[in-house]
Amino acid sequence: MALIKKKYLISPGPTPVPESVLSAAAQPLIHHRTPEFSKIFMDVVHGLQYMFQTKQDVYVMTSSGTGVMEAAVVNILSPGDEVIVINGGKFGNRWACLCRKYGIKTRDIKIEWGKDYPKEKLHEEVSNRPELKAVFSTLSETSTGAIYDIKGYGEVLKDRETLFVVDGISGIGAAPCPMDEWYIDVLIAGSQKVFMVPPGLSYIAFSQKAWRSVEESSLPKFYFDARSAKQSMRKKTTPYSPGISLIVQQKKALEIIQDMGLNNLIQHHCVLGKATRSGVRALRLELLAENPGNILTAVKTPDGIDGFQLIDIMHNKYGVYIAGPQDPHKGEFFRISHLGYMSRFDIIIALSALEMALSELGYKFEFGESLKAAEKILKEDS
Repeated sequence: MALIKKKYLISPGPTPVPESVLSAAAQPLIHHRTPEFSKIFMDVVHGLQYMFQTKQDVYVMTSSGTGVMEAAVVNILSPGDEVIVINGGKFGNRWACLCRKYGIKTRDIKIEWGKDYPKEKLHEEVSNRPELKAVFSTLSETSTGAIYDIKGYGEVLKDRETLFVVDGISGIGAAPCPMDEWYIDVLIAGSQKVFMVPPGLSYIAFSQKAWRSVEESSLPKFYFDARSAKQSMRKKTTPYSPGISLIVQQKKALEIIQDMGLNNLIQHHCVLGKATRSGVRALRLELLAENPGNILTAVKTPDGIDGFQLIDIMHNKYGVYIAGPQDPHKGEFFRISHLGYMSRFDIIIALSALEMALSELGYKFEFGESLKAAEKILKEDS
């Protein structure tokens, strides 16, 4: 007898979207050059300021996260500028690729995937580079589950002219990252993570120090020109046609987040991350990241297990959509997300499917061990 198969999205992006946010997109379209849209748009801007923990305006772009990464690069740099990129995974590497594509002198600090990068090493790097224009980092490296010391990096850079640029796409809302307090000059995010909206919107904010560089930047740009976004913000709109339905959805999702409270949201992710890590360790599995965050848990594929088969069984047999690794580490580990619109029972489902898939591939353990370990934490912290 065939069983009904329900699909569970346990990936680090896109993440599940609340039903009330999904239904918000079913509302009739409104025109984007109207007072009605401007009211919705500015509500979203203010909600984004709350999430970024900044007094600066946050600009909404209709693009993926990579688009807003490019916007960060082209708006603050000019040909010949020198930058440092902290590159510990796929998205740290993307910063380096973007900078090089625009002819920027790039010191690419390559870290082994999952390894930490202490602020003392950054201090050594920047001390020898008086002309350094910017340092690029990620808050949470989505490809590895590692979280970096953004607060510490900001302390290293706060009294320098060097700009501090942070990719907060998968981390904001799941980990602390107060833009103003931590001396971040450019902070970016995307709609499909903690913001609980489908992919398609991205967000960027600039410090006053960064705005001086924006005015001086001579890299080519048109659609991603922050000066156009700033001018349009004065009129409570965007310079070009926005993702109207996505913005309507984002307004609803931000209302949910603000009702819960940002600190409570971060603590919620902390509990889910702690439970997931406890569960996989109970199966004698090894984490990839030295300093794992509460966004996702990257787990090394155990010896003798085919990582491709493991993910295939979880996807196709059990309907649980976790993420595999990205190039060049295909098959070496897998990623269980606990990000955005997820509850404690999403963790139980993910671990249960993981146990069944591992058992099917011949990995030896006691059934239920991961569930007991996770449930203990989820019950204590409920």
